[in-house]
Amino acid sequence: MSKGKSNGAKALIDTLTNAGIDTCFTNPGTSEMHFVAALDNSEMKAVLTLFEGVATGAADGYARIAEKPAATLLHLGCGLGNGLANLHNARKARVPMVNIVGDHATYHTQYDAQLQSDIETVARNCSKWVRTTQETSQIGNDAAEAIKVAQGAPNQISTLILPADVSWGEGGHAATDFSQPAPEPASAAAVNEIAEVLKKSGKKVAILLGRRVTLEAGLMAASKISEHTGAKLYTEVFPTRLQRGAGLPNVERIAYLAEMAAVQLSGYDHLILIDAKAPVSFFAYPGKKSYLVPDDCKLHDLVTKEQDALKSLEVLVAAVGAADTAPKLQEAKRPKLASGKLNAEKIAQAVGALLPNNAIISDEAQTSGLKIPSNTDGSPKHDLLTLTGGAIGQGLPVAVGAAVAAKNRPVLALVGDGSSMYTIQSLWTIVAEKLDVTTVVMNNGSYAILNIELERVGAEKAGPKALAQLDISEPGIDFVSIAKGMGMAAERVRTAEEFNSALERAFREPGPHLIDAIVPSEYEGLKLKALPYLLNSLDKIPNSIAKALKKKLAP
Repeated sequence: MSKGKSNGAKALIDTLTNAGIDTCFTNPGTSEMHFVAALDNSEMKAVLTLFEGVATGAADGYARIAEKPAATLLHLGCGLGNGLANLHNARKARVPMVNIVGDHATYHTQYDAQLQSDIETVARNCSKWVRTTQETSQIGNDAAEAIKVAQGAPNQISTLILPADVSWGEGGHAATDFSQPAPEPASAAAVNEIAEVLKKSGKKVAILLGRRVTLEAGLMAASKISEHTGAKLYTEVFPTRLQRGAGLPNVERIAYLAEMAAVQLSGYDHLILIDAKAPVSFFAYPGKKSYLVPDDCKLHDLVTKEQDALKSLEVLVAAVGAADTAPKLQEAKRPKLASGKLNAEKIAQAVGALLPNNAIISDEAQTSGLKIPSNTDGSPKHDLLTLTGGAIGQGLPVAVGAAVAAKNRPVLALVGDGSSMYTIQSLWTIVAEKLDVTTVVMNNGSYAILNIELERVGAEKAGPKALAQLDISEPGIDFVSIAKGMGMAAERVRTAEEFNSALERAFREPGPHLIDAIVPSEYEGLKLKALPYLLNSLDKIPNSIAKALKKKLAP
């Protein structure tokens, strides 16, 4: 199980690297200094971040692309707490991660020093496995258990808390055995039941694809079933990692707005979940349903989170007789570059027209990104990473982690002006690591998504105090100065021509770039006021018309 002795910090790092965990996103403090010192004599790549939410979000983005865990190094309970929002997103993304959190020396905790806190309670919010190592001799075993939980099925977050004296103490042993059984596929009964549903004639069937079947192999298998049986394919509103573009099946995402999602699901007799959750509304709204599966639609679940989702899907292909069916692939196509005053749709057109081959898009553009999917579906093959848990401030850190994992692949971070400020420190790490990340800030001077929600929740008529909580235009945020202050090339654009040139240049010249794109809000004035009435009418008009409206508003 273990070999060799060293101090606790060295034993921990060696255990991580023995397991193939060779990247750590750090924001250390005094209690973690022995871990920091041990980095010099290790194979671990350490990436400094200036805020813990960047470290946890970057570890999430890294895991999505590398398909293995990164570690984080965080300072005490306060540091872990600062990273909690993106740990929440990572938990919802179901990615593997190992957090290393320093603590006061075991004999020091009795004094309740200024930074003393209950770290385990904080960690349990988003961690499946939490442990405080009490003795240096146990650190290898504890770390190995944390790694097994993170890497096993389903992927999860582990948090190992390391008191300072355990870290500096001698007698640590690095673990080398991380073996565990491979996940089993779905039962024959589950496969056969769903195969019978798919083979029934005269029934409308939809398939919802989730976490582990949205990469190429899963999409190809699902498309075979769709083409053979006529079932409609969807994927979750915010997939962890969706591979898309020319040469891959184009799968429609469930809409964020519950009313639009209900339109998409209307009329189906059966909904088959493959490593996905049944669709629910993000929030509760007065007089509206939270559970979005139609009342007369029967739900079927192919796999549990502990089972092998891809293998189960492949077995289902054979069970419905679709092994020799050709999947439907997206043809190559690109939109034309636009001209004139810049808006969100023209940005989407430019992204679709200029996106390099094998790019990664970290999408947190919020309302300004509604037209991105329809303008990039025929672009060269790329990966899409989305806001899995809904806690904003994820887009930039996920781009950092993806770029570290992908090495030579270009990364495009599409972020809103409000959400980007949650983790704007990411820009510093992008520059420090010389990452090929192009950041596009959709700058409309507001929390536009919250303006929409204010209209939808049925709150009292908003006055000046209420509206001021959603307005970030005064004072305006100078993203160009912020980026340049961290050593990043940056420019502000107001026309489509300026944006097209800036994006083309950023893709042509690998390295850090920021484009501050001044755009109007997609929903303002009468359009914003009319949106709730339009959404409320969708279940009262013919479904074909409702689907057409949905496609126009959020294609």
